[in-house]
Amino acid sequence: MKKLKEQTDAKIAAGRKANPDFMKGVDEIIIKAKAFEEGRNAIKIGEKAPSFQLPNPHGETISLSALLDNGPIVVTFYRGSWCPYCNLQLRALQAKLSDIHALGATLVAISPEVPDGSMTKNEISEMEFIVLSDQDAKVASQYGVAWEIPEFLIDHMRVDRNLDLEKINNGNGSILPIPATFVLGKDGVVKWSYVNVDYRTRSEPDEIIEALKNLS
Repeated sequence: MKKLKEQTDAKIAAGRKANPDFMKGVDEIIIKAKAFEEGRNAIKIGEKAPSFQLPNPHGETISLSALLDNGPIVVTFYRGSWCPYCNLQLRALQAKLSDIHALGATLVAISPEVPDGSMTKNEISEMEFIVLSDQDAKVASQYGVAWEIPEFLIDHMRVDRNLDLEKINNGNGSILPIPATFVLGKDGVVKWSYVNVDYRTRSEPDEIIEALKNLS
């Protein structure tokens, strides 16, 4: 199986070929976001992760404290099931899920999508990890990875992709999480993290597994 970076690089290259003007616009937005250090307020290694209670697709409330009772946690924030880069990442994580479980860890994926929207007939509905809904991006904000989406991208989603974020996220049409992954020890402290405002790049599952191995 190809590395996740190889897959996302191929997706970016395809996007540049199909819609070069749009991808140029994205490049400019990302450069500006990095210049303003978007994501700089993300929780740091050594800090206690904020607690949360969020619904899963079945309407059940899942708490971080309850999950930590079972061992380390991998918390990954993704934009939604409509995001092709997120789907690549979650598929790659699913492929490594047995390794994550073998290290005693639980994988939790969080997006702003409404609970029933997170389990539509798409690839995410077939994943075997925990999917939670952070509709108002409050938890993403507590983790320092909430990002107000530039109008350029909102227009693209609405016009070119026919996506209504307000409907998808139950009223939240402008705040999405910066794709980020945190490895939490059983004590709830951040042991490893990856935060990148460029939504086209993601952490490699092997890096997460290595971080989990280092916990022991």
